[in-house]
Amino acid sequence: MATVPSLAATVRLRVSDALSAALPEAASADPLLRRSDRADFQANGMLALAKQLKGNPRELAGKVTEALPAQNEDGTIARIEVSGPGFLNITVADRAIVENLAARRRDERLGVPYADDPGTTVIDYSQPNVAKEMHVGHLRSTVIGDAVVHLLEHRGETVIRRHHIGDWGTNFGMLIQYLIEHPHELDHASDTADAKDAGEAAMARLNRLYKSSRALFDSDEDFKARARDRVPALQSGDAETLALWHKIVDESKTYFQGVYDELDVEIRDADIVGESAYNDDLQQVVKDLEESGVAVRSEGALCVFFEDIKGPDGTPTPLIVQKSNGGFGYAATDLAAIRNRVGDLKADTLLYVVDARQALHFRMVFETAQRAGWLPEGAARQLPFGTVLGKDGKPFKTREGETVRLVDLLDEAVERAAAVVREKADASVAEEEIQRRAQQVGIGAVKYADLSNSMTRDYVFDLDRMVSLQGDTSVYLQYAYARVRSIFRKANGLEPVPHPERELVPAERALALHLDGFGDTLVTAADEYAPHKLTAYLYELATLYSRFFENCLVLDPGEPEQSENRLFLCEMTAKVLHQGLALLGIRTPERL
Repeated sequence: MATVPSLAATVRLRVSDALSAALPEAASADPLLRRSDRADFQANGMLALAKQLKGNPRELAGKVTEALPAQNEDGTIARIEVSGPGFLNITVADRAIVENLAARRRDERLGVPYADDPGTTVIDYSQPNVAKEMHVGHLRSTVIGDAVVHLLEHRGETVIRRHHIGDWGTNFGMLIQYLIEHPHELDHASDTADAKDAGEAAMARLNRLYKSSRALFDSDEDFKARARDRVPALQSGDAETLALWHKIVDESKTYFQGVYDELDVEIRDADIVGESAYNDDLQQVVKDLEESGVAVRSEGALCVFFEDIKGPDGTPTPLIVQKSNGGFGYAATDLAAIRNRVGDLKADTLLYVVDARQALHFRMVFETAQRAGWLPEGAARQLPFGTVLGKDGKPFKTREGETVRLVDLLDEAVERAAAVVREKADASVAEEEIQRRAQQVGIGAVKYADLSNSMTRDYVFDLDRMVSLQGDTSVYLQYAYARVRSIFRKANGLEPVPHPERELVPAERALALHLDGFGDTLVTAADEYAPHKLTAYLYELATLYSRFFENCLVLDPGEPEQSENRLFLCEMTAKVLHQGLALLGIRTPERL
């Protein structure tokens, strides 16, 4: 079915048509419609237009008001008034609000339109390193990337996920050589169906391997030499070396999956395409860049220079594609990945959810790829994110100054959430159910705290605030959803039925008008890669629902039509909360 336009879109169209009728030369002018405290909407475009036409904005606003009835035959706009220097204060009819929401209810997408011209986006996010533990620094890339994927897919975009894991480099010579000499180091002690337990066991084995091999590497010069000789064997595809490399990578993937399962994020094995996947193309990247003149040799290294990028001493800072010893850095792999994603995967857009501190690197990589003709201008974009801070305002660390393990952070969030759930649950709720809800609440709290900030900003990781039932938290939104579901359990079979003929009280109108803006918000959040705009909308929705709940008796035996209409508003609130939070990767428990 066709997507129902929002009331904001309908009102904007009506005012534009009235403006064109009143002043044909202003047919393309934007009425600059926005929500208003003085009415439902306010159009401010008359001021700029009058200045452009050297006219009086109040007179122009008056002409638009006179022309409006002919464009408003369905009565969507109930009242329009001119105020101040030429603002149009617009009130929509209660009937139009309820009818529009009823149409949204019949649409499983709740009025969210598909993109007009969807394409293919490759998004690079959550890039852990093989044989290393995931830490708090991996949280933002994973959570933000997952939310952006959901938003784009919901708009109809074809999204290809890529997890560019660090699975290549000199360290693997040390690890593989140690495994050759100690073949049972990664043997499984036991198998478990639980992904988290299996992941923890895998990481314990990898940690043991790393510590043992590093200790031998640092203390035994003969082993160090053998380990270094193992690197070219890996790069040349030696069968024994590759088999052991695969074993290390597989152990790491088992660990990654355990973390991702706890974080409630879907990471498919086919989407994990690490640095090693592009190894065979690196020589061709170098050859093409050098032959085209995009890169030049400087002190033996292959470099790309930029006029506006210089070091503190004023000398140019190049992008080094190949080191003077013939080795390759991140730039070569990133350039090979771009060639693959644009050339083979046919991507229209490339997104990189990467720490803001890598902005200069990606700027140089993108410009290099454009100069080489591998990347259309503007097709690649970094989605830079800020740093997770502790309460002291410094990068989040343990008390001992170590980087915080992601699994420890998630475990603590679930533990804190269990206390909140236990406090709200009645005595009949089993501990197993409390833990299930706590998992949804705790993980949701961590994700929401991250996503509710503009991604470029740093934010303070404060679990006490995150799991609070007060303020802008996912727990507040989940509680609003659970409150709606509790009303339906008490409804005794009464069905939600919209009654457009009924007059709405202020709390009903405010809630209903906000619900009507869900589709517009989703479009903005997806088009701007801005999950925080969706979280802000959902928080306002929960706040408006709380006011509605406090001021409007939903189940009134003496007012069946009123109860049905209010149940309808409750139903739409639950649907939008559920859909909105799901797109952020957050679950909505039926009860708290």
